[in-house]
Amino acid sequence: MLNVGAKIGFLRRFEDVSVGIMGESAVFCLLVIQKRVMSGGHDRTMFITPSRFQWHKFKDLIHFYVMLGLIPILGIVFYSNVFIGPATLTEIPEGYVPKQWEYYRHPITRFLAKYLNTTPQQEYEKYCHHIYEENQKKQLRALENRVMELMRERNDYQAYYYRQVIAKYYRVAKKASTDLEEVYGDQ
Repeated sequence: MLNVGAKIGFLRRFEDVSVGIMGESAVFCLLVIQKRVMSGGHDRTMFITPSRFQWHKFKDLIHFYVMLGLIPILGIVFYSNVFIGPATLTEIPEGYVPKQWEYYRHPITRFLAKYLNTTPQQEYEKYCHHIYEENQKKQLRALENRVMELMRERNDYQAYYYRQVIAKYYRVAKKASTDLEEVYGDQ
């Protein structure tokens, strides 16, 4: 155990402890009760918490991309409503055939109908092409079925799945067998 002088020397390191008129027992008592304060005399101010970096980064990116899309769209809508405005019905001039997108009232709807939607004529032609392709497939399947039926019936033709033997490998195998026969002879 430390002697009293060592205890007093230890306590003199702290500025708030004065040994002066106190006795040895008071010094020992101070040594036991004294709370060493390393935080500057006040409570903790920096609390250790889990990182929220990913959450804040996610919010920032969502806000950025939403604003990146919303600001131009709202600007276009504002411009088209204020400066262009809705279309009005007028007489169609002689000899002019209006396009299908010219019948829409709002300018944004007209733009979408003109550049994104297909015309009824295009839809009809796509449908006709689809019917033509299906008809061609039907005719090819019928022809293939007829060919297979005739091959099965006449049994006189090598079918398309027949694989011919390659003569090169046959000649190599024949030469190897004759060489072995010459070496070993007839046994």
